[in-house]
Amino acid sequence: MRLWHSVVGKLWATFLILVSFVLFILTIMLLQFFENYHIDQTEKGLKATANKIAMILEKHDREIGLEIAWELVDEVTKVIIIADDQVYYSPNESQTFELPLSYLHGDPDLKAVFTKNESVTKVSSYLTNGAEGNIDNPDILISGVPLPPSNENDGAVFIYQSLEVMQETTESTTKFTLLAAGVAIILTTIFAFFLSTRITAPLRKMKEAVTAASRGNFDTKVPYLSKDEIGDLAITFNRMGRQLKYNIDALSQEKEQLSSILSSMADGVFTFSKDGEIVITNPPADRFLRNWSYEREDGLTNSVPAYVMELFQTAVNTESESIGEVTIQGRTWVMIISPLYNETYIRGAVAVIRDMTEERQLDKLRKDFIANVSHELRTPIALMQGYSEAIVDDIAGTEDEKKEMAKVIYDESLRMSRLVNELLDIARMEAGHIQLIREAVEVKAFILKVTRKFQRLAAEKKITLSESLEDKGVWASFDPDRMEQVLTNLIDNAIRHTPEGGQVTVVQHSNEKGLMIEVVDSGSGIPEEDLPFVFERFYKADKARTRGRSGTGLGLAIAKNIVDTHKGQITVQSKIGHGTTFSIFLPKSHE
Repeated sequence: MRLWHSVVGKLWATFLILVSFVLFILTIMLLQFFENYHIDQTEKGLKATANKIAMILEKHDREIGLEIAWELVDEVTKVIIIADDQVYYSPNESQTFELPLSYLHGDPDLKAVFTKNESVTKVSSYLTNGAEGNIDNPDILISGVPLPPSNENDGAVFIYQSLEVMQETTESTTKFTLLAAGVAIILTTIFAFFLSTRITAPLRKMKEAVTAASRGNFDTKVPYLSKDEIGDLAITFNRMGRQLKYNIDALSQEKEQLSSILSSMADGVFTFSKDGEIVITNPPADRFLRNWSYEREDGLTNSVPAYVMELFQTAVNTESESIGEVTIQGRTWVMIISPLYNETYIRGAVAVIRDMTEERQLDKLRKDFIANVSHELRTPIALMQGYSEAIVDDIAGTEDEKKEMAKVIYDESLRMSRLVNELLDIARMEAGHIQLIREAVEVKAFILKVTRKFQRLAAEKKITLSESLEDKGVWASFDPDRMEQVLTNLIDNAIRHTPEGGQVTVVQHSNEKGLMIEVVDSGSGIPEEDLPFVFERFYKADKARTRGRSGTGLGLAIAKNIVDTHKGQITVQSKIGHGTTFSIFLPKSHE
């Protein structure tokens, strides 16, 4: 059943039906032709024989003429000669019946031979004309020829033959024609099947190749064994396969390149369809969606905030960029949405989002830096201005008061100078202009030298300042002046934030990785929320700034920059009421 639905079956059936129809029409026409041809030839033969008999009877006497005439006819042909009022029948023993003279005179057409002296040939049915007897085939072909007028009496020669002989010949011809038609149909069937198979073989190959191409295999080749249209089709298909493979590879490369670009981008990218559905995202955009989903607590990661959808609708409706800002989970995102065009109409939009939290924080730090510097400078400037005006206006009555005012002005100028120098140091350090003068330093002697400077201050505040150092001689390579600046800042901060009766300890130990120096105090500690920011410029855990005038808020920032320049690390651990520990680690690889 499947064969009739295939190209082979359809071509085979088409050829078979077409050839069968042509052979059927041709057979009918040939049979008709042969039937008419046999009748026509028999008519001509009978008429010619009748004319010959008439001529023989004219040239010879009666007996000789009859003998010659009987020799001219065959067994299936009957002759009637009417001459001198005598009727002569051919003596051949044929199945052809003998026509009576009354039938010849009674037929209007045959009667014309006697009355009009004309030759007549016709097909007649004897029974339909009133004859009696048992006759198998009444249809006969009769040809009548009048005797030449030279005879004394009128006469005629009638020659007739049964159509049964012609029908037998026609049946033989029909059988042969039908046999030839059957053989032709069989040969046509075989030829049609072979031809259709031959034609469809490359088509089946193309079908297999198309099936393979639909599954992504474009390397399949169709063999082209002929130079006709099918061969051209195979060549075109192979060329199309190569072009498709090239285009698919190019698209894959572009897709991979686009995916790599999107994945490596720091900015998030969304692609929206015209209906506002998310089509493509990259990792930063996925993080944005996860944060948004976490904030809404619904677990849906394929939806965006309503404000973003408003920006999308604005971009699509106005066909221009829309810019907005949204805050999620404490982070600030700036979003730019631009429409995407497909030739003449908008097919969606692309959104680029950027996490501007750090930029906003840096901008805030910049503003805070200006505010802090202004605050730090305003107090000494105000004091210097006030006391200088008092001296100029002779408000101070005694020399001691003038000296005291001058001392305040001098102290504030030193504080301003120290603040400016520290700012310059930070600027140089952050710009990478700091120059380290590394030396091989004995760590124990170095730490004792630094702590010795604070023994008097610690004694005044009734604080115990001690060292916990390794007994063995440990040497390290660093800039002693810069590291002394770091330790000085840390020890000074520890003493200032440790109450009376407290303890400050400098601990030193080393291992195969490097040198570790810790400044441990038993002071009030640093609040947990302030710990991540203690190394920032001007940051003070005391928000009211009531610690006194000695601190600028830059010491720890400078210390961190110095340690970072040594490729080291400085960290802090603290707990309210349990003290604070600052740890400095200098790696051995940089000794």
